[in-house]
Amino acid sequence: MLKPLRVIAASAIAMTLAATTANAATCGNDASGFNRWKQEFAAEAAAAGVGQAGLQALAGATYATRTIAADRNQRGVRYSLDEFIRIRLGSLDGFSAQVRNRINSNPAFYQSLENAYGVPAGILVAIHGMETGFGNFMGNENVVSSILTVAYDCRRSDFFTPHALAALQMVDRGMLSPSQNGAAHGELGHTQFLPGNALRYGVDANGDGRIDLYSLADSMASTANFLRQKGWQPGQPFNEGTRNFQVLNEWNAATVYQQAIALVAERV
Repeated sequence: MLKPLRVIAASAIAMTLAATTANAATCGNDASGFNRWKQEFAAEAAAAGVGQAGLQALAGATYATRTIAADRNQRGVRYSLDEFIRIRLGSLDGFSAQVRNRINSNPAFYQSLENAYGVPAGILVAIHGMETGFGNFMGNENVVSSILTVAYDCRRSDFFTPHALAALQMVDRGMLSPSQNGAAHGELGHTQFLPGNALRYGVDANGDGRIDLYSLADSMASTANFLRQKGWQPGQPFNEGTRNFQVLNEWNAATVYQQAIALVAERV
């Protein structure tokens, strides 16, 4: 069973995510300016409340060439729901069986999450399976380097800069090791939180005094908290067209993703 769920306050989150861009570090389009940008960004990070550990992680970060390659080669392919299910899940029945088995392996844990946040276990575990194969693969890119690289890159620096600052604050708070791996754009943990969301919605579910998105308990509780804070209505339906289905858009904007999650959860 979980110890009492509690959200660790992140007092500087608002400042971090709303950090001024008046003196923003100079972005770039290749590796040549990355070290200069890091020096400029260090001042921006310090002004946003990043401490020594975070600044050291910033100094040690390297330009993530595989992250940039992945980011620039996204094709935006549109799949039908059937194609998406076949590619990502294999089959609805087979994936649903895996989700059901995961829930049945620790029913009290998942019931405690539903009691606390009102989000059914089927939704949470379907997301877990969709994002990382139930934790079997959480990424092979250094989180700090990858998120800093896309923050430096001029294409999307406005979006990723707050998440880069959040990642450095996570290092300060012991939530993230500078050597920790995650997905290509800095997504981390069992359900692939971006750092800013990890700070804002992260939950210490096992009561060890820190939020760790690589802990199953913390990650599942944080995912449930995210959905609840985004407007999930406990006890209400989540099929397409409902308010709860719309909340799934906050997690992933792809309609086929939302449809697949809902269909799996219905079977569970």
